[in-house]
Amino acid sequence: MYAEQAIAMITGGASGLGLAMAKRFATGGYTTIIIGRNAERLRQAKEQIGAHAFTYAFDLTHFDAIPDLVQSILNDHGHIDVLINNAGIHLKKPMQDIQNEEFIRVIQTNLIAPFVLSREVARHMLERQQGHILHISSMAAQYGIPQVMAYTAAKAGIEGMTRAMAVELSPHGIRVNCIAPGFIETDMSTGALDNDPERKERVLKRTPMGQLGCPNDVAEAAFFLSSPAARYITGEILRVDGGNAIGF
Repeated sequence: MYAEQAIAMITGGASGLGLAMAKRFATGGYTTIIIGRNAERLRQAKEQIGAHAFTYAFDLTHFDAIPDLVQSILNDHGHIDVLINNAGIHLKKPMQDIQNEEFIRVIQTNLIAPFVLSREVARHMLERQQGHILHISSMAAQYGIPQVMAYTAAKAGIEGMTRAMAVELSPHGIRVNCIAPGFIETDMSTGALDNDPERKERVLKRTPMGQLGCPNDVAEAAFFLSSPAARYITGEILRVDGGNAIGF
């Protein structure tokens, strides 16, 4: 744990993996700042997490307003120790049916927004010569998965950006890492797989551990990578996938 009250900032923290990470950091003693677009979901998340949680309703595709958001958080809380870029959107369509605007929207949300937010938070971290930036990627960045062209492009960019950021920032005390979740059991994925038994069977057969992951598996990995226990880890893409990437 950091010497002073540690603060973690998590985008998309009101549901799914983001909420699981927010809960883990809060129980680990962090003041947890959750960024999201849906004010009602943010309210519900805060109720679940308790007094350690603070919420800010914000659309991260409003790039020009991100510096003001970061400054507002710094004014309210003093510093940011951990930034987790988790917010994202999905698009499932055959390549030939994807409209330019749809592709751009996915890239803006999943790649450009994490860059802009990381840049602004890094400016603050550079002054303190410490911090951890954690990106959330996807196994889509490492596989060829049909009908997720824009999402795949964005997440591949996230993994490349992780390495580039680590090289630039780590000499100044700022570590940068990335988690690539495999098939994790969330409301969205459960519905999709339950409606496609053949695909679910294929996923499980390829996963050596023989089961889907749960959001807390990702949360625990995020907490470890952000802790002093991972002080010598930077530029890493950590798969949390039950061995799916090495399965046959």
